[in-house]
Amino acid sequence: MSSSDNTTTLAENKVLILYTLNKIPDGILNDGLYKIIASINDVNYFYFKEVLTDLMDSKLVGIFTKDEEESVLKITSEGKNALSLTIDVLPGILKLKADNIFKEEFASIASETSIVAEFIPRSEDDYIIKCRVIEKNETIFEVKTFAGSRERAKKIVDNWNKNASKIYPKVLDLLLEDNN
Repeated sequence: MSSSDNTTTLAENKVLILYTLNKIPDGILNDGLYKIIASINDVNYFYFKEVLTDLMDSKLVGIFTKDEEESVLKITSEGKNALSLTIDVLPGILKLKADNIFKEEFASIASETSIVAEFIPRSEDDYIIKCRVIEKNETIFEVKTFAGSRERAKKIVDNWNKNASKIYPKVLDLLLEDNN
């Protein structure tokens, strides 16, 4: 692939992300956006992140807090201006594919329940773990805890990812239990 081909592909992918985000006024989680973009234009995650980071650095896409801690990606007003100036970079066939896939994928993402867990190191022996259940692009349950080692943090995350459908109802039952 020549340098001009790479530049054209990069420009198309940037405009594609702006085009897609422009269709989602409430914003979308990072993973949901990747799922849509990858379905439209078959890009790998690392390339997607590189293009998205570039758009964010250029202030064309921003991260906005939806509720207390949930952050979503949205197109900025600068991004909308850039999109209106560059929309012609996106080939018509790619726009059509984007519109068709967007309808299917966004409906699927909006209705699916996602189980999300992550751990963030604060130091060598201190990790924050967040376990969430997301439904229709909204966090409906979240637990945040700490672990004293990377192994424990990873075990908690792995356990949540495998067993959230069992753990979540048990925690709710415990919270609803009347212990008088």
